[in-house]
Amino acid sequence: MSDSQVLRDSFALVGKSGDEVPRYFYSYLFLIAPEVRPMFPVAMGAQRDRLVAALGRIVAEADDPDRLVPYLQQLGRDHRRFQVVTHHYEAVGQALLATLAYFLGDAWTPELQRRWTEAYTLVAHTMIQAADADSAVNPAWWNAEVVRHEQRGFDIAVLTLRLDQPMAYLAGQSVMVEVPTLPSTWRSFTPANAPRADGTVELHVRAVDGGLVSPALVYGLRQGDVLRLGAPVGNRLTLRPSRGRDLVLIAGGTGLAPLRALVEEIAQHGPQRRVDLFVGARDTHGLYDLPALRQLAQAHPWLRVTPLVGADAGTFDNRSLAGPVLRAAAWRGCSFYVCGSPAMVSATVRDLADAGIPHDLLHFEDAR
Repeated sequence: MSDSQVLRDSFALVGKSGDEVPRYFYSYLFLIAPEVRPMFPVAMGAQRDRLVAALGRIVAEADDPDRLVPYLQQLGRDHRRFQVVTHHYEAVGQALLATLAYFLGDAWTPELQRRWTEAYTLVAHTMIQAADADSAVNPAWWNAEVVRHEQRGFDIAVLTLRLDQPMAYLAGQSVMVEVPTLPSTWRSFTPANAPRADGTVELHVRAVDGGLVSPALVYGLRQGDVLRLGAPVGNRLTLRPSRGRDLVLIAGGTGLAPLRALVEEIAQHGPQRRVDLFVGARDTHGLYDLPALRQLAQAHPWLRVTPLVGADAGTFDNRSLAGPVLRAAAWRGCSFYVCGSPAMVSATVRDLADAGIPHDLLHFEDAR
């Protein structure tokens, strides 16, 4: 049996113990390396889920280095913002092996320990190398001062941030954000602008019911507060795959942010092409950025902005915007970009594909 299959089989056995596994892992880690505890949020529920998901992906893709290595490299770069250094990987490895041994019991043999040790050593080496390479060109994080905080309704705010040093990013990429009142609790947001000469970044944030970071950004920030931003990541919503095609952009809620950034990038750098931007909302309150969008459309005749509100959105209550978009846009041969809630994106992409839009012309972020 291959090493990767042995890892998968043993991890599946451990997984039968459910939430007890990450609880044991972190308890053991904080016991042997208490200095790492401040690197983690106070509320550990989401962190435990991420641990299990990451381990599951690593063992699932152990036979596919073309997918696994880039994933590990990005993990290594991401961990820089937590100030993780080489000796921390040793403690994590020790906690991982102890956790596996505890839950596997008699099935934890010297041979299985050897295979897991070798696998983790390779994983850690890949992450450390990527982190070291990234440290030569990027800071661990950027400090971002709040220069403007605009409340655009009860639960929506538009933040303008000024970075303390240049950040190289593409419109459509996302950044992780940490607020000073929630140390080590990071959430992903996508700037609503292409890179600007003055170094400012605009974020569109809706307060998520029961969330931590988004309510802090919407209700708790004031001008002069300083956030931390992680390095930009992702290419699913960037313009590089569009090859100069005309675009149909479909936004739901604050999913507008990356799509507005694409419009800015086209305006600044071209090539110009026809762009249809559809903004879906359940009511006019959800069209929080419509005045700015109309100004963009007036300045750029290649841009058409169409709000879809309530009944006008057709199937919006069912979270798909494909129907009204396909009826309104000259869409054949266009590249489609979709951003919004996971349910809206999933339903809209499904309906677009069913209507015959080729997969390679559909750009969106999935849950993976």
